[in-house]
Amino acid sequence: MAPTNPPVPVRPTTHDEVAAAGSELIGGPVGRRAAVGRGWWHPARVVVLVMIGMFALGMVQKLPCYADSWVGGPTAQYTQACYSDIPHLYYGRGFADGLIPYFDRIPETLSPDKAFLEYPVLTGLFMEVAAWLTPGGAVDPGPGQLYWLVNAGMLLACAAIIAACVARTHRDRPWDGLLVALAPAFALTATINWDLLAGALTCGALLMWSRSRPLAAGVLLGLATAAKLYPLLLLGPLFLLCWRAGRLRSFGSALLGAAGAWLVVNGPVMLLAWEGWVTFYAFSEERPVDFGSFWLILAQRTDIPLDSVNTYATALTLLGFAGIALLALRAPRRPRLAQLAFLVVAVFILTNKVYSPQYVLWLIPLAALARPRWRDFLIWQAGEVLYFFGIWLYLAHITGDSQEGLPVGGYQLAIAAHLLGTLYLCVMIVRDALRPDHDVIRRTGSDDPGGGVLDGAADVFTLHRRVAVSGRGVSRET
Repeated sequence: MAPTNPPVPVRPTTHDEVAAAGSELIGGPVGRRAAVGRGWWHPARVVVLVMIGMFALGMVQKLPCYADSWVGGPTAQYTQACYSDIPHLYYGRGFADGLIPYFDRIPETLSPDKAFLEYPVLTGLFMEVAAWLTPGGAVDPGPGQLYWLVNAGMLLACAAIIAACVARTHRDRPWDGLLVALAPAFALTATINWDLLAGALTCGALLMWSRSRPLAAGVLLGLATAAKLYPLLLLGPLFLLCWRAGRLRSFGSALLGAAGAWLVVNGPVMLLAWEGWVTFYAFSEERPVDFGSFWLILAQRTDIPLDSVNTYATALTLLGFAGIALLALRAPRRPRLAQLAFLVVAVFILTNKVYSPQYVLWLIPLAALARPRWRDFLIWQAGEVLYFFGIWLYLAHITGDSQEGLPVGGYQLAIAAHLLGTLYLCVMIVRDALRPDHDVIRRTGSDDPGGGVLDGAADVFTLHRRVAVSGRGVSRET
């Protein structure tokens, strides 16, 4: 068999006006004679290096808290917008005292409202490994700061994996990984919590699926779900697209791998420490209306009964999922996997009772694959950055001097900026799915380069009146 030539990378500076304008900072758009993607400077390596640089800038942004604010008082970490859960939970969840997550009960003196760690098992293991690597005792800087530093190093590895996976998922569009690497909200939120672990596993799963390895994709998706709940949502789009394309066997392999991997990680803790294991799921269900959600705006401006929010939120979420299912089965051409993956996670975020600023990390890689347009991406990122600073200033207002920080009205505007930015990107992606000629991925003749077994496959079931014979756009009447 003759060797297959690797695809020629799409050059963003020749297809995206924002990328072309931004390239003026480094010499302008690439010329047609330029040698791109050869030798050591492969696009994926460049993307990873850029990610490392941006991650380092994000760590620099946390320096005021590293020096003093995490231990110097509650207000300064908010006014300087450098808060992180990591050093606080090092003490508050017993890692500093050598407690084993899920097995050892946390004393009330450390955590008055949490008897056990409220994170999924794989994230708890990540936190515990970091605790093992953190020196205790009287050290300078303190153990809490060192624990954050150790976690930052481990999270940097996760960030590099995310960048590399996004750059490699669409073989002919590696430079789309720069959307992730240069995302300002990524750098600002990367070390607030441990969300990058689930993100790295999820992006690995998407890469494996794009390489037509459904079992490996399922295993990674199961591990991601053992680290955070949201990756489970991606099974829905996979099922719908495989159903439409007649690839349910591949979906079955992915589902089997996901269930097996999740059970291997969770099974021992479920059997030996049920009370500790179930804490995360009970906390997620019982969590009240909290920061960042539109439910908070409603609660502050209306008399909505808070005990009914769970019902309303669940109903709204299911309604959104039903709309995505209809889009998946009725769109004139089968939507791409990344498009539906972004939409299903976005619906979950938009209808949830809480929105922590680091949740944007769930969406950034999916956005880069679903809608790789710098204009739309930056519009969305502007809303997320505004929300990032808004929540810290609001916390400064309610925890410190009421004369400083952001009052309730200003914080509600920051929430609205986040919600509207995410909705805007959702609308653009839905439009691309309904009118594929607007999809920048498909303009070059591709079907779904991240779809693996779905790429170019014929539809065998659809709610649309015209059934595509192949994913390349040929169709016939039914």
